[in-house]
Formats: sequence, C-alpha cells, structure tokens
Amino acid sequence: MGYSRENLAPGEVVVIHRHPHWKSLLLPVLIFWIVTALAGVAIGYTRSSSMNDTAKSTVTIVVAVVWAIALGWFLIRPLLAWKTTHFVVTDRRVLYRNGIITRSGIDIPIRRISTVEFRHGLIDRMLRTGTLTIESASDEPLSFANIPQVESVHAQLYQELLDEADDELLPPGRSGAIRDPRREGRR
Repeated sequence: MGYSRENLAPGEVVVIHRHPHWKSLLLPVLIFWIVTALAGVAIGYTRSSSMNDTAKSTVTIVVAVVWAIALGWFLIRPLLAWKTTHFVVTDRRVLYRNGIITRSGIDIPIRRISTVEFRHGLIDRMLRTGTLTIESASDEPLSFANIPQVESVHAQLYQELLDEADDELLPPGRSGAIRDPRREGRR
C-alpha cells in the first residue's frame, strides 16, 4: 500500500518517503515465534498424551484458535501498522500518516520549520535509524521515531529548508539561486 499521490498539491514533488525502520517489527515477530513454538509444543504434548480422541481434538482446536488470534494480534496487526505508516517529505511540507482503520496525520509546511534534529544511540546507529525531531515556529516539537537512514533524512530535510529560504530571498518570478541537478524538473 503506497502513499497516495492524491494527497499532494498540484506540482508538489515527493523528496523522501519512508516507512518506520524494520526494527519496529522485531518484537512482534519474536513474540509470534514464541507463541508458535508454545502452540507446537502444546499440540505435540496433547497428541502424545493419553487423553481420549475427543479431548485431544478439543485441546488442539483451542490451541489453534489461540495461535490464530496471536497471528492476527502479534504479526498481522503490527505489519499492517508498519505498512500504513508514512513519513513523507515533499518540496513544500513534511507529512506523517499512520493508522490501519482510523487514520491520523500531521502536515508541517517547510517554511514553518525552525529546527530539525536527530538522535540515535549505538544500536540505532548500527541499524541506521533514529528519531527525527522537527520544531515549527509556534508548535511543540514533534518527534518521529524509527526513521530509517535518519541522518540522510535530516540532511535532505535541511536542504529543503535551505532551498525554501533561497526561494524566499529571490525577487518574484525567479527561482533556483543554486542550481541542483537532482532537483531539476521538480519545480
């Protein structure tokens, strides 16, 4: 499920589009593996026990139902949440959208951003992820966790801020004080 281009204004260009880092799926997958292993042990124990066939079938069905619930809660739900979470930087704004059934979103116009920070610890540095904090002119800082390649996102977002500031300094009708071949065709 990709980010809908219908959410963009005419002429607006996506510069960065990221889902949360895959590390956010590690714990749900680990829990699901543990639940699957426990379900396998329970079914194996049930099948090798001296219970009658009806009791064995009942216990097997109960274990299978619990496993199916765990599949939905610990694997499918986090995977859908990951897939439906979007961090998008365009040449005009920063957008954050998340939610499976109930969607929510934040839009921050580039021109209102005053500070962009990132932080990451040792593990995050090894995984090339971290938290990006954006402070706009009048709002509380917003932190976005698990942004993949957070340093390059920070640098690109800062570049967009500089480009916006350069465009504001030029007389009306002129744009692109510094020509960047990567940005050609985006305006």
